[in-house]
Amino acid sequence: MPRRWRIRNRREYVWLQRDGRRRSTLHFIVLWRGRTDGVSRLGLTVSRKVGGAVIRNRVKRRVREWFRRQRLQLVQARDFVVIARPSAAILSAAEIAVELTQAGRAS
Repeated sequence: MPRRWRIRNRREYVWLQRDGRRRSTLHFIVLWRGRTDGVSRLGLTVSRKVGGAVIRNRVKRRVREWFRRQRLQLVQARDFVVIARPSAAILSAAEIAVELTQAGRAS
């Protein structure tokens, strides 16, 4: 994922938690806020509660793939932060995509 598509520093994560909109699903918490520069970005938080390194990396890969496909369909550029809950470890890529898409539509 190109660097310009990523949220990279703590200040931006804190800013989204403070000022962004929030949607909770069974397996994820999604935070978002609109942008004016036309570039949508993604930040991920997958703690050790989700599982070992292999499981956490699998969840992150699947969320990044969802974002890569979803960003082309966004009308307005947004910053997204996706926080995985421990139950996200059991989801397939398709299940993750469905759940995050539904959360994104509520925005």
